[in-house]
Order: sequence, then structure tokens, then C-alpha cells
Amino acid sequence: MMRKIMIVGLLSIVFSKDISAQAEKLKKQDSVNMIYVGTYTKKEGHVDGKGRGIYLLEQHHDEGTLRMLGLAAELTNPSFVKVGKMGKYLYAVSELGPQDAETGYIHSFEILEDGKLKHLSKLTTGGLAPCHIALDRAGKHVFVSNYLGGIVMVYKINSDGSLTQSQELSLENPDTANAHSLKISGDNRYAYIADLGNDKIWIYHFDVMEGKLKPHHQKFIQLKKGAGPRHLSFTKNGSYLYSINELNSTVSAFKAQKDGSLVHIQDISSIPASYRQGNAAADIHIHPLGKFLYTSNRGHDSISIFEIDAETGKLSNVDYIPIAGKTPRNFAISPFGKFLYAASQDTGNLTTYRINEDTGKLKPIPPVFEVKTPVCLEFARK
Repeated sequence: MMRKIMIVGLLSIVFSKDISAQAEKLKKQDSVNMIYVGTYTKKEGHVDGKGRGIYLLEQHHDEGTLRMLGLAAELTNPSFVKVGKMGKYLYAVSELGPQDAETGYIHSFEILEDGKLKHLSKLTTGGLAPCHIALDRAGKHVFVSNYLGGIVMVYKINSDGSLTQSQELSLENPDTANAHSLKISGDNRYAYIADLGNDKIWIYHFDVMEGKLKPHHQKFIQLKKGAGPRHLSFTKNGSYLYSINELNSTVSAFKAQKDGSLVHIQDISSIPASYRQGNAAADIHIHPLGKFLYTSNRGHDSISIFEIDAETGKLSNVDYIPIAGKTPRNFAISPFGKFLYAASQDTGNLTTYRINEDTGKLKPIPPVFEVKTPVCLEFARK
């Protein structure tokens, strides 16, 4: 369920950076959801960050329209944000490099009634450039992947939403490892870590009682050299796992066995064969109905659409949809699967698309929506 709000009084609300003022005109309503937007806030080697932290938007789930509510929390480089299972707390990394600090940080916030974020805790991530946050299926643990140093950190979520470190896991070959994300299996028993630098997906048992990752008998599955696995997505029934591979712009499909092991079944390009310029694939999500899979491409600046064969798990391309912006990094599908929102990092805007649930195709809904250096979109949940 979404944390929901409605507009009362004036039909039109003047945009304001003061969320509290906005909240006086808003109350819960089924037709409105909230979206938190993580941004880059400073100049880095790969981006000129112009944001100020985590922004809060409202989304009309019937019309797809967006409205800016303001800055929910000021934070340095909150490049990935994640709402907790019950919708009461939000977790955000502060993506810091060696020029900024000895490590990055993970912050926990309480989500207040007006959508603002009350800071609860700040802990080291044990490595640099933390770039992804995941939750276990029970919503009791947080996992942070550090792009530099090959370190994945596990934290226990305390009763007040703050975090306590549970485990620091170091991947093999730390000089070349780039832990880009972690995905938990549907039964909460296994964890899969996308190691972009070593072209591997590491497999671990997850002990939910201890909050620790333990070695699996299939230590890893090797991808093609130069693939660069980045983000992962499971089908709803947990039978198939898909990896979006940043460096060679492909999607790898795997059959997930009951014992947590993976069997490779397919590689398919995320960009048209005719496209010869540079591209870096970024994000991957499966539609809530489970029939279609979407990926984002930076360079080709598009969203790729694939149909999932329910019997084999293999993908077939449906379409490539251009983005009205540059460098679409993260994107999000609305909770009921009506809309897709793409964050264009380098042009500072979000683009909205209506999803055809029968064909999987996307229809753009103008205009583009301005947010400075957006890199992560997260719907709020109750």
C-alpha cells in the first residue's frame, strides 16, 4: 500500500520548497502516492551534481501527473534511497568517494506525516561509493553494496527504524570487485550480489536469525567477460532471475533452482543491433503483472521492453522507447503498473509513460518534469 495524500482547498497549489506548508493543504486520498527522489549534489568524475538531497513528489495514480512538494532531507549524494517494508522509514546512502571521506554512509530516516524525513542514524558502509540498498523480504535487514572495495554491509533494523551493523562481507579480489547491488530470493533464503568488476553474481545463504550471509555451495555464476552485471530482478514466482549488464549492454537470464543455485539460459541485447555508439545499461524492473521486463540505457537513452516467456523464462524484444532526456539511470514502475517514470541524470528531468498492460509498450505523457540531477526513484509504502 502507498502512503497517500490528497489536495484540499485550492485547486492549484503554488510549488513550494516548504513541505510543511504543502502538507497543510494535503491529506490522505487513494488517488495520490508519494515518490522520493535521490540525487547527486556535487561534482564527481561522472556527473555534475546539482541537487540538494532527497526530494519529495506526489503522483496521481490515475492520471500519472507529478507535483513537487519540496526537499524532504538535505544530504550529500543520496544516490540510492529505499523505503522500509511498512512505509515508516527510509534509508539512503551518501555516495562518497576517496576524495570525500574514508567511507560512504547509510542514513536512516523516519517518514513523518507530511513526508519530511527525520534523521535517525548514520553508519559507515565500510567501503566507498555505496550505490545500492536492498531489504530482506521480512523487512528486518538492510544490505548496502559499495562500488569500491568489494564490501557488502548487512544491518539490522531496530524497532525505532535506526540501524545496527550485523556483518561486513568482503568479496574476493577486492581490487577489481565492484559490488553494485544485492537481491534477496522470494523465500528470503538466498542473496545474489552483482559484482560488475569481476563479471560474477555471487551466491550466499541468508541467515535471517543472525542477519548474516554465509557461503553457498555454488559460490558464484560467471558471466561473459566484460558483461558488468549491475542490477538484478526476480520474477514474482522466483523462478527466474535477470541481470542488466552495464558494460556490454545485455540482459542475462537465469533459472533459479530450489537450492538457490543459478542456471544460465539466455543473453539478449538491451539496445538495437544497429546502434553502434557508446552505451551503459543501468536499471531493470519487471512489471507487477509479470509479463514484461524493462531496462534503461544510458547513451542510447532509451527504455528497452521485453516480453517474458512464462514457460521458459526467456526474453523477446518488444520495443525500444526513446527518453526525453539524457542518461536515464534509475526508473520506477508505479505500484499498480499503470505508469513508468524515468530519471534522466544529465538533463535533470523525469519522463512519464503510460504502460499498455497488454503489449507492454510505453506511451509518453508530456511534459517532462524538472528535478536536478535525479538518479533514484522510490515510491512510498505504508
